[in-house]
Amino acid sequence: MKGIMLAVALAGVLVMAVGKPGSVVTHGQQDSGMSPMGGQGNPDQDIALLRQDLRAKKQQLIGQNLSLSDQEAEKFWPVYNHYTEELRQINDEKFGLIKSYGEMWGTITDQEALIYIRRWLEVDGKVQALRLKYVPIVSQVLPGKKAATFFQLDRRISMLIDVQLSSQLPLVHGKEGAPKVDGVAPAN
Repeated sequence: MKGIMLAVALAGVLVMAVGKPGSVVTHGQQDSGMSPMGGQGNPDQDIALLRQDLRAKKQQLIGQNLSLSDQEAEKFWPVYNHYTEELRQINDEKFGLIKSYGEMWGTITDQEALIYIRRWLEVDGKVQALRLKYVPIVSQVLPGKKAATFFQLDRRISMLIDVQLSSQLPLVHGKEGAPKVDGVAPAN
């Protein structure tokens, strides 16, 4: 699928895109076959490295905004690491869906489109269920306001990434007659 862009951003820190299958380009860069890591790269490896970087930046933002005492940090970070590992597994599904969608886009059937959106919603539900699972766990190691702040930060960061992803994925019905999403009304 030519022209599909996959952008991932964490609070405006990192933006990347996937061009044609088999190539990865950074935002604003022409598709030269060069990876954002500086050479001929494996797109899956590049995306894995970018996702790892996103996780590190997310942890840094959470650490900067939670103001944990040494005792709280000692209890919280192991819980956070378990949470992040479970979330990573769910996000693996999400990125698999995006990759699959990129391969199908332009030729996707009605049935495939319905399956895709159901699977996407199931992944969203898994993230919600994971957060619900971890509320009592996090609240055992952090006071209520700090636990709530963690979940606010986690959700905000995830929403920023999801908005960036969604804004870069083309609509299922393709180029012909596609409504504009970037604030431009469709032509009558």
